[in-house]
Amino acid sequence: MWRSPTMSSLLHRLAQRGAVRAQFLNSSYSTMLLHQSQISNQSTPKAMASFQDESDSPANSQFSDQNAGGVQGRQIGENVSRKDKINFLVNTLLDIKDSKEAVYGALDAWVAWEQNFPIASLKRALLVLEKEQQWHRIIQVIKWMLSKGQGTTLGTYGQLIRALDMDHRAEEAHKIWVQRIGMDLHSVPWQLCRLMISVYHRNNMLEDLVKLFKNLEAFDRKPPEKSIVQRVADAYEMLGLLEEKQRVLEKYNDLFTENRSPKKGRISPYKKKKK
Repeated sequence: MWRSPTMSSLLHRLAQRGAVRAQFLNSSYSTMLLHQSQISNQSTPKAMASFQDESDSPANSQFSDQNAGGVQGRQIGENVSRKDKINFLVNTLLDIKDSKEAVYGALDAWVAWEQNFPIASLKRALLVLEKEQQWHRIIQVIKWMLSKGQGTTLGTYGQLIRALDMDHRAEEAHKIWVQRIGMDLHSVPWQLCRLMISVYHRNNMLEDLVKLFKNLEAFDRKPPEKSIVQRVADAYEMLGLLEEKQRVLEKYNDLFTENRSPKKGRISPYKKKKK
């Protein structure tokens, strides 16, 4: 994959300061940084020599390790575009070995040079991982974010639930729903409720499905579309509760019979009449 000169320079400097940030780097991530720094050395020898001279100067030797890893590190990170940072993170996550320690270590190292937590960049990276259907990796990234106290929004939890479902971990998705979302059903967006009903329906968790729907009805919340009602009716039927199925279909019958006619095009009042 092509790396910009700026990114290559950053990788080399990260490798130079590896001793300062060693606690953030796992073995696989360190190996990758070393590989990238070797590429950078081959492509820009003059720049690297200049940087080495600068690092060995007496003035720079007076800086403490903390300053070297803090202010200077952030200055290095600021020279790299957000797009390059996101691409670098995504490629790292795709290439790294599948272990919690490796992924968390790579993420810790990636944010170590940022002055503020890069939540926007992480969300963009998650969207890329979704397109690649890397559900297991998405789960790891989101859980790492939450462990840092970041991204604790309904949208993040919804993204986590969807990834868990796609990763065949419906029971864990159910626990996330109960612990983080389901206790406040009077205000949870229908988009999330529809997602969870779909998860229950797809994984044959029918009792949880009808329980969720009844709790929503208790808050007098009407489903916005017939697909939700149909899943609930199917669940009641498979549970042998035919009277409940009929009740639901009759109560929300308008969603099935509603016929919205397409809007007719308006005739412009300025249109000239044909003579």
